[in-house]
Amino acid sequence: MKEKVELLRKNDPVLGQFIDIIGILELTKRNDHYLSLVNSIIGQQLSVKAAGTIFNRFVELTNHEISPERVLGLSEDQMREIGISRPKISYMKDLSQKVVDKEINLDTLQDLNNDEAILALTTIKGIGKWTAEMFLIFSLGRENVLSHLDVGLHRGAKWLYDSEDGKSTLIEKGENWDPYQSLASLYLWEVVNRGFVTQYTSFTEYQKNI
Repeated sequence: MKEKVELLRKNDPVLGQFIDIIGILELTKRNDHYLSLVNSIIGQQLSVKAAGTIFNRFVELTNHEISPERVLGLSEDQMREIGISRPKISYMKDLSQKVVDKEINLDTLQDLNNDEAILALTTIKGIGKWTAEMFLIFSLGRENVLSHLDVGLHRGAKWLYDSEDGKSTLIEKGENWDPYQSLASLYLWEVVNRGFVTQYTSFTEYQKNI
């Protein structure tokens, strides 16, 4: 991992300065692919705290046995009572049915390239490109994925490079991070997660105050 981070530092000196502050970050994989997608669906358009609360209720509802068969056996009323919206219930049921019917095999997604895996995942109702990209990073452990749709990455890029438009900056700077765009993304998310973006207007301001 150290060698990969060193390459990021070499190819992008500004990111390198931030890496020196944060230290080495590791990409942690979620091994249960089905659970990872269920978690992602529940968390769509919710804060981390709200998503965590509902997911914990869901774990209790299933008696800690989250499986496609278990989800298909739950009624809409049961799922609505713990705060899952009707559209998300539909998405979770569609995912579960496709897994049971073997229309999609989550365990073989690792054999596909990034574009093929995204295409397979987005055939599932409610799973768009962003959710598929997060799955590639955190479930398949792909090191070279950059989600241009991720608002957190936009905020991180805007802050780190003191730019007007975070998305365009992300796209521009992302070219320097190949083949470790996922690892670079971890650092941009830390800008938000650690509160840098709310405490200082930019990385430049932060550097002036340390």
